Amino acid sequence: MPHQADDPGGATPRNRPGDTSLTLGVVALMGSFIPVIGDFAAAPLGILALLLGVLGVWNNERGLATNFGPSLIGATLGAMALFIVLFMFAVTR
Repeated sequence: MPHQADDPGGATPRNRPGDTSLTLGVVALMGSFIPVIGDFAAAPLGILALLLGVLGVWNNERGLATNFGPSLIGATLGAMALFIVLFMFAVTR
């Protein structure tokens, strides 16, 4: 039986947290190399990327999302950005 658009059983995947995590992770990683921007912008963006990436991976594990790769990469980039911000903070102060 073909899938119809008005079928209530066919839910759309919840890919938004993983996709947002990837975007925020890239922006946070780029901003983390600039000391002033890293302290005020890259750290919060890295935290958000990490949390949304974990949520995206969790949604994928439960079968609610279809973007495991971007979610995992976003969480990893967010964690790397946080590490770089903390390292730059420790070195410059």
